[in-house]
Amino acid sequence: MKILETSVFRGPNIYAKFPVIRHVVDIGILEDWPSAKIGEDFIEQLLDALPGLAEHGCSYREHGGFIRRLREDEGTWMAHIWEHMSIELQNVAGLDVTFGRTRGAGESGLYNMVFQYEQEEVGLHASQLALDFIHNLLPDHLLENSERVEGFDYTAEREKFIRAAQRKALGPSTASLVNAAIARDIPWMRLNEYSLIQLGYGKYQKRIQATITSETDYIATDLASDKKATNRILGDLGLPVPRQIAVSDAPAAVSAAERIGYPVVVKPLDGNHGNGISINLKTGEAVAEAFEFALVHNKRGRTVIVETFIEGLDHRMLVIDGKLEAVSKRVPGHIVGDGKHSAAELIEIVNSDPRRGVGHEKVLTRLELDKTAEDHLAEVGYCAADVIKDKEVVFLRSTANLSTGGTAVDVTDIVHPDNRNMAERAIKAIGLDIGGVDFLSADISQSYKDINSGICEVNAAPGFRMHVAPSEGKSRDVAGAVMEMLFPAGTPSRVPIAAITGTNGKTTVSRMVAHIHKLSGNTVGLATTDGVYIDGNLTVKGDLTGPRAAQMILRDPTVDAAILETARGGLLRSGMGYERCDVGAVLNIDADHLGLKGVETVEDLARVKRIVVEVARDTAVLNADDELCLKMASHTQADHICYVTMNANHPLVREHVRIGGRAIVLEQGMNGHMITIYENSSNIQLMWTHLIPATIDGKAMHNVQNAMFAAAICYSMGKSLEDIRQGLRTFATSYFQAPGRLNVYEEHPFKVILDYGHNPAAINAMTKLCTQLEPKGRKLLCFSMPGDRRDEDIVAAAHTVAGKFDHYICRADDNRRGRGNAEVPELLSKTLIECGVPKECIEIIPDETQAVEAALQHGQADDLLLVFGDNIARTWKQIIYFNRPQDALDASMGDGSGANGGADVTGQGGDHDQSAPDPLAGATPVEGAPQVPENILLGGMRMIRDARGVRLVDTQEEDGD
Repeated sequence: MKILETSVFRGPNIYAKFPVIRHVVDIGILEDWPSAKIGEDFIEQLLDALPGLAEHGCSYREHGGFIRRLREDEGTWMAHIWEHMSIELQNVAGLDVTFGRTRGAGESGLYNMVFQYEQEEVGLHASQLALDFIHNLLPDHLLENSERVEGFDYTAEREKFIRAAQRKALGPSTASLVNAAIARDIPWMRLNEYSLIQLGYGKYQKRIQATITSETDYIATDLASDKKATNRILGDLGLPVPRQIAVSDAPAAVSAAERIGYPVVVKPLDGNHGNGISINLKTGEAVAEAFEFALVHNKRGRTVIVETFIEGLDHRMLVIDGKLEAVSKRVPGHIVGDGKHSAAELIEIVNSDPRRGVGHEKVLTRLELDKTAEDHLAEVGYCAADVIKDKEVVFLRSTANLSTGGTAVDVTDIVHPDNRNMAERAIKAIGLDIGGVDFLSADISQSYKDINSGICEVNAAPGFRMHVAPSEGKSRDVAGAVMEMLFPAGTPSRVPIAAITGTNGKTTVSRMVAHIHKLSGNTVGLATTDGVYIDGNLTVKGDLTGPRAAQMILRDPTVDAAILETARGGLLRSGMGYERCDVGAVLNIDADHLGLKGVETVEDLARVKRIVVEVARDTAVLNADDELCLKMASHTQADHICYVTMNANHPLVREHVRIGGRAIVLEQGMNGHMITIYENSSNIQLMWTHLIPATIDGKAMHNVQNAMFAAAICYSMGKSLEDIRQGLRTFATSYFQAPGRLNVYEEHPFKVILDYGHNPAAINAMTKLCTQLEPKGRKLLCFSMPGDRRDEDIVAAAHTVAGKFDHYICRADDNRRGRGNAEVPELLSKTLIECGVPKECIEIIPDETQAVEAALQHGQADDLLLVFGDNIARTWKQIIYFNRPQDALDASMGDGSGANGGADVTGQGGDHDQSAPDPLAGATPVEGAPQVPENILLGGMRMIRDARGVRLVDTQEEDGD
């Protein structure tokens, strides 16, 4: 078996609404060998190695479901088994993943194997380990090309995998904080391979690293690490601290111990996690040895602390935001003798507790029989092979850290008020927002004023594991207290997000929406095919419409609104990169990129693009004039559905509006076309389309529709009507505002329009515009299609323009995308000729620069030249510097659009009578608007009404859920 292709999805995707890994796998001859046919021995060995597979419900959705699949009838196929093993191995490593799906990939033996992951590298490691183990289990006659791994030891590899997973996984403290954030609907992102986490988006973000937060004071953290300074500050406040002397060599340490009085504690000045600490030292020799041990663990310098040993139990008191939240009594890792077993055997008995695991895998950590443990055994007269006396307790560590096998007992509810007040004062004195007080006391329920007790240490970044998952007692939601400190009730953690997709228009709509937000005072993060813009400034150039760009924007601490153009490629390659948006908009679905990445039909393309409305929380904005978009309404859980239509007679939209739904409708008025907002059985006349510069006096109907979508999105995001009007009035299709989107240059004797259209629908929209502009001279066209499009798409583009222009120049893109040098322009030319275009009206010039130059040379007074460009910056420069001196060509690029803003719109508000049965009854349809059947019900669909309005539901999909 082998993996042919791997995709890692980071966020909602076509398989799930959370991160998954997809392998395209080839199981070879095992296609003929399902599990039951391989034999019971194989199944038993598999279940012995991974007993947790018995918990997998699989398609039966009940305990033991997967085992039934293994044994019933012929059994199940190896790719499916591989999927479940990849999930279970992650479970064994302590990760909570459950989802998997394996389906045939079209050819015999090929499967799409999809499974959930938390950490990318761990998920990939799990699938590889599962593959190696399967090869190790299979009988020789089912193996091809020596697939068995030489010397494979599953037990050793499993342990290695668990340890590697633990190194990659979030630590228990960080994980508890992330879980608390999730429970409170606070988004999070991991910023590095360790524990640096961003909570919240954009300007509302906070950061944590373990239990250090972005609000933690640096001076306080540094002070907590300086045990000498901490002791002095707390002592000056009258808090109970041991007498302490700082020393820099072993003789001085012995002298300090004699001055203080034995027994003493020796510890590093600047250490953590209990490392380098020696306690209850009673001789000078022990102190000198402890000094050298502490020095090894000191982070800076040679200063070591000698202090009074306080008799008592070790308690960790956790203070968050000035309040004591939890207290744990900590007991070092130990064994209890029974008079029968050796120390080594007792350690194994303790480790057999199912709560103990490797590292932070489980609630408790395994005890280790290492040199430190052997030294502690020797101190009480034992070695590893000796039998420990009955009921004798032998400690294997000096400190009670959970990471070395210690246990923790929650005692929060019995803490004496004086001790509570003492801990809170101590942390406030140091200045920490989150701090741990290590308090030694024989009885925490008694005041430190009454019994010999004391603070031995204050810790910045205290661990939460002992409080979240104590060995005994009540679990405390300490992570929740941190979330409430960082994000008090009513405090936002998310910036509004609009995800905009479709075949055509998404860049223009995204720019319009961003422009409206910026004019209204937002700092906008915009992702487009041109690059990432922060507050209008291009920060990263390139086609950035995938998850990387989204995360780049959501991580920016200045952004307070995210407008994300979302393309098919990113969704298919890596998913969305964030878990949900506020507004998801699908503008249209047309044939483009078909035959790529498994997208063969427009229905396949619709399934990919509808992800943005599937994860929309507030509003799904849909093109009601596009059947595939209309059907998406049944897949959204958004609170609102907003339809956009250019047909005021649209039957579904009329019904949707009648019951109070939201819609943006284009209507015919006395002075032109009016964009009207309908909601709650009322209407608001937004503005005339000819006052929107991007529509070229209302003639560019595709930009009229784009403006309608921009209005729908911004209205759904809470923007005021005046903000929307002002934004649309001041948005022009200049190169500066929308490079490659209907850029008009009028400084030559002829007019030039540059557009990035690269599919038949986009080319058709621009062709219609050129016809409407009615130039006095000729209409000239320079165009192409990307080389990775199907022949039928290239032919369709040629059909669209045939007979609509007086002269054609067929070119190719710089990147031929697998095609021959002139293959695309030759196919375009051939199709034009077949459509009746005279040969003498067609030129083939493969090079884009040369083709554009030739087109410009053809231009005469009053002509209209339409150029579909690929390298937009270069082509625009060619256009504006045409026939200028060579030195001008090297000058910086300017904006020659010359588009003008529109006049103000006043007095356009006005509501219909809310009692009217049909608010759209008086609307006048626009001539030539898209037509829909009077009976809008399409095959297999039914219309339903609910609080969100009206939508179509696929009855077949309902039955299959």
